[in-house]
Amino acid sequence: MSVVRNISPPRSAYLHIPFCYRRCFYCDFAIVPLGDKANHSNGPGSTSIKSYLELLHREIALTPSGPPLSTIYIGGGTPSLLSPCQIKSLLEHLKERFGIQSGAEVTMEMDPASFGFEELEAFLSLGINRVSLGVQSFNDEVLEKIGRTHRENHISQTCKWLHQAIENRKLKTWNLDLIQNLPEQNISCWEKELFKAINTHVPHLSIYDLSIEPGTVFSWKESRGELELPNEDLAAKIMDLTNSILCKAGFARYEISNYSKPGHASRHNRVYWSGAGWWGFGQGATSSPWGKRLARPRTRNGYQCWIETQETSGPDSSLSQSKAVPINLDDLVLTGLRRREGVDLEALGIHFGWSQTQCKEFLPLLERRWERAFKQGCLKRTGNRLKLSNPKGMRISNQVFLELILWWDSLPESAVSVSNP
Repeated sequence: MSVVRNISPPRSAYLHIPFCYRRCFYCDFAIVPLGDKANHSNGPGSTSIKSYLELLHREIALTPSGPPLSTIYIGGGTPSLLSPCQIKSLLEHLKERFGIQSGAEVTMEMDPASFGFEELEAFLSLGINRVSLGVQSFNDEVLEKIGRTHRENHISQTCKWLHQAIENRKLKTWNLDLIQNLPEQNISCWEKELFKAINTHVPHLSIYDLSIEPGTVFSWKESRGELELPNEDLAAKIMDLTNSILCKAGFARYEISNYSKPGHASRHNRVYWSGAGWWGFGQGATSSPWGKRLARPRTRNGYQCWIETQETSGPDSSLSQSKAVPINLDDLVLTGLRRREGVDLEALGIHFGWSQTQCKEFLPLLERRWERAFKQGCLKRTGNRLKLSNPKGMRISNQVFLELILWWDSLPESAVSVSNP
């Protein structure tokens, strides 16, 4: 079985909060829509939230203890549907099980229409020092067409609060999410979106390209010919415009979809891209401790049954199940290439468990597959590291990644099934 070598105990944790007001038209995440009037206290969905949090607490208690956490990410879903007291309880359970390192980055995803100023102040007082705001668009018509509940007035007010919190040193940093290449999007309207984002004084932007996932409303509309998406040429121009405008505004593109001002890159997300391990908790969440990746069931009933099985079988059972998938070398290369600094292929090969002889035999085969990308200037070499060029390489990264997957599938079983000594 292929197992990545020398994996240290995780120092990061992700908690999945699956609740949302409604499912957005592009979303295929493991979420639980509660309705537009959902409330964490005594309103619609409150009982569902409370029972889910009990399961989450039980899963945390089952996990082997480890070193203090240096990053925590509370994602969803819409974690800001929870009350400050509920967030406090989650952090206390993590602290009791692992400890939380001084200066840890603690991120919470928030929806602009799901909280008020007093709730924000309460969340920050608990130690939330990084907020990720799910905006997606500043255009009310676009927001309605993609199924979002908030509107531009909510975004404007929330961004002012977050900027004020930065100035008052109550918050270290915050992020704003946008989606490019949405239906009917053109260069002019996307340019306006970017400048509106910049004018909020946000220090970090995540710009995601729209992906049509099976089972979503957008997938259904596309099958009926009712989804007018930018063509390939326009999509490429929109992506290049994003890079150009944000770089001129002082943002550095440190990962394919992420731009930050100096000192504001996401430490937690870098854990994923570097191949380091992390704890994952909650319905549909993925964990990756000690070189294995394990996904929890995506439904509430499935997740509850999974928890009960762990409680019966013992705290380490979730890591030894047949469903735990080893992290392969192609995974490490793929995630590493998303970063600005790229990858050292030989170092990753040795880390994976290959000998020097195997590295010299198999890695050149991958570089030959990438020969066209090198000639086109999409891939470049700096010392021992290979990097996607910006913006051209990052724009066509999927083509580079496809060659990586084909290379991995072509290797002999002896190369892909490496065991730790």
